[in-house]
Amino acid sequence: MIYEDSGDIETGMNVPRHREIPHYHGDAVRVLFVASAVLLIVAKSVGAELPLSTFGTVTAAVILVVAAGITNPLQFWIHWANALFAIYGTVLFGTTAVEHYRSGTNAFDTSFLFIEALALLALLALYFTTRTIRGVHQRPSYS
Repeated sequence: MIYEDSGDIETGMNVPRHREIPHYHGDAVRVLFVASAVLLIVAKSVGAELPLSTFGTVTAAVILVVAAGITNPLQFWIHWANALFAIYGTVLFGTTAVEHYRSGTNAFDTSFLFIEALALLALLALYFTTRTIRGVHQRPSYS
């Protein structure tokens, strides 16, 4: 294992060097998915009108957390799964947010704010997942 330096003088612990993988944004997607899962549970708990049932909300939160947990640069298939989850979230929450707004809902309504935040988080996750997929395709070792 390659180490950045000889470690902390007092404890003698070594710190591994941070690997940089070009165009890998799985860490950002992981954060966005966990934040979305937390927001889903909080929104449903405070009574926000989400386009999912209670069971659907909890299931979606679990799926997002599991996807975040298994996201890594060595398994290419998970990035495609993340893209599908992000597309679904963007379409579901984006269309719901637009419908709420067009129906004359106050822009500061808590349900609208939660739905809009979920749509934007999903859109950002889609962007970073797409960049990761593009980066993997640009790797010379990709077959």
